[in-house]
Amino acid sequence: MINLRQLEFNYKQMPMQFDLQIRTGEKVALIGASGAGKSTLLNLIAGFEQPDSGQIWLNGENHSHSQPHLRPVSILFQENNLFNHLSVEQNIILGLQPNLNINAEQRQAVLHIADKVGLTPYLSRLPEQLSGGQKQRIALARCMLRDKPILLLDEPFSALDTALRQEMLQLLAQICRDKNLTLLMVTHQPQEVGHFVDHTLTVDHGTLINNQVL
Repeated sequence: MINLRQLEFNYKQMPMQFDLQIRTGEKVALIGASGAGKSTLLNLIAGFEQPDSGQIWLNGENHSHSQPHLRPVSILFQENNLFNHLSVEQNIILGLQPNLNINAEQRQAVLHIADKVGLTPYLSRLPEQLSGGQKQRIALARCMLRDKPILLLDEPFSALDTALRQEMLQLLAQICRDKNLTLLMVTHQPQEVGHFVDHTLTVDHGTLINNQVL
C-alpha cells in the first residue's frame, strides 16, 4: 500500500533516503529525535515535498510526482488547521467540498461521521468554543470524510493530556478497523501506542534504521 523505493530528498542540512514497505491495513508508528526527518517523510508521501529521485507507490500506483489532492492519502497534523470563523459542521464539510456546497447524500455522510466521532451536539458551534480533544475530533472527522485508504498522522494528539490521547487512540483504532486503513503516525509516546500499532519504525538522520514488531 505504501512502497518507497530508494527515495531521496536532498535537504540542504541533511540529505534523506528512505526505503519503506507498509502493507494494506497495517498500522505503523514512526519515532525518532526532533529534526530526524519524520515529518519530511510524511510530507513526501503526501506530496507536499517532492523527491529528488526514487519512487513513491501508493495503493498500487506511482505517485512519485503527483499533486497532493490526487494521492490516496489524508494527513492530520499536530495543529488541527481549523477555520475559527466556520462552524464545526462547516469545518468537517471542507473534507468534501472547499466551497461548502454539498448535496443531500454528502450531508448524510457528514452527519454520520460527526456521530462517529461524538460531535453531533456541537455541529453549530465554533472551534473556539470546544476543547482541544474536540478540535482534534473535527480534524479527524474531516480526514475520514475524504475516504482515502492511507492515513498519515503527524503527532496529532501530543498536545492532549494522557486521558484524551487514549480516548483519541481508541477512536482511531475503531475507524482503522471499520475502513481497513493503512496508517503511518509520528509519535513521541511509543509506549502509549504499542498496543495499537503493528510495527514501529525509527528515523535517524534522514533514514529508517529499524523495523520492529511491538
